[in-house]
Amino acid sequence: MPFHKEPPYAHGTIAKTAVVLINLGTPDAPTAAAVRRYLKEFLSDHRVVEIPRAIWWLILNLIILPFRSSKSAAKYATIWSKDGSPLKIHTEKQALLLQGYLGERGHEVKVTYAMRYGSTNIPEVLSKLKAEGYERLLILPAYPQYSATTTASNFDAVFRHYQQVRNIPELRFIKNYHDHEAYIQALKHSILHYWQSNGRPEKLVMSFHGLPKAFLMRGDPYHCECYKTARLLAEQLGLNKEQYVVTFQSRLGRAEWLQPYTAPTVQALAKQGLKRIDVVCPGFIADCLETLEEIAMEVRDDFLQAGGKEFHYIPCLNESPEWLRALAEITEQHLIGWPTMMTGSLREQLKQQALLSRSEAKRLGAEH
Repeated sequence: MPFHKEPPYAHGTIAKTAVVLINLGTPDAPTAAAVRRYLKEFLSDHRVVEIPRAIWWLILNLIILPFRSSKSAAKYATIWSKDGSPLKIHTEKQALLLQGYLGERGHEVKVTYAMRYGSTNIPEVLSKLKAEGYERLLILPAYPQYSATTTASNFDAVFRHYQQVRNIPELRFIKNYHDHEAYIQALKHSILHYWQSNGRPEKLVMSFHGLPKAFLMRGDPYHCECYKTARLLAEQLGLNKEQYVVTFQSRLGRAEWLQPYTAPTVQALAKQGLKRIDVVCPGFIADCLETLEEIAMEVRDDFLQAGGKEFHYIPCLNESPEWLRALAEITEQHLIGWPTMMTGSLREQLKQQALLSRSEAKRLGAEH
């Protein structure tokens, strides 16, 4: 059959609303086999790699996966906890807490999470929400800055899933929140709180995930949105242009990516005589391999080996109350118009309408 089987339908069922927080994903374990499965899915996405399919298949399967999987697994092992991947742990907690914060604001919604790649994937989560009767879905990407490689890929997966669904729920998508005041204020609070306990650096490095420069030239707005986030954050922190620098990390392959690159930049800062730098990653709302291993370990070593004396990594927003309040505010603005804030009388009215609808359906069924 071209469509998935619809769950049993009951007349008069009150439509429910859910928020789906979508993050990138993570391997199931810090092993070469698990990482290989994850990387294959991730790097096979045409949004992530725009090289012609036939050529890329050869590069991916004959070069990248055989050699990169073991190296990446070793890196994951350095950050893995007894509860699993930090990215999954933080994302799961964020979804749970976001539901609580929205509940405090009066919204009756379910908040769950999904991963674009790997386990707890988007089709699995959307199918579960369908079975549970959720008829309104707000898709909330875990990426403040929009990119076709991340946010658009999430949207692709959602649309692709519903191509095989007969009764599609009402859908809304959040594209970005890179310049949202609540997000900027949460970043500001996180950094100032860190500085209160650890003092200030000579320079703040704002490191964002990299992207091939070709994507920028083809119209991807990610680069501009990163710089706007950095500018707004610097203004809130009272930093002038000499006190911070924007960089890009996590390159893959030999093509030119967005510059300046993070590692060479921190090495240059050390050689210029700077003794202490702090690095923050505003594009990540949850700590993961790219922040805990690449920045807090690898880039730290790059700075110290180049002559720097003191390197500080400022953690991601994770589950900070300021961030969860900000995320609730961002989410709430996109829920406007949906009946998620029910008074007791409205809830009772809807229940009575549901009962009447069921009774009418039974009567019609008996007549026919």
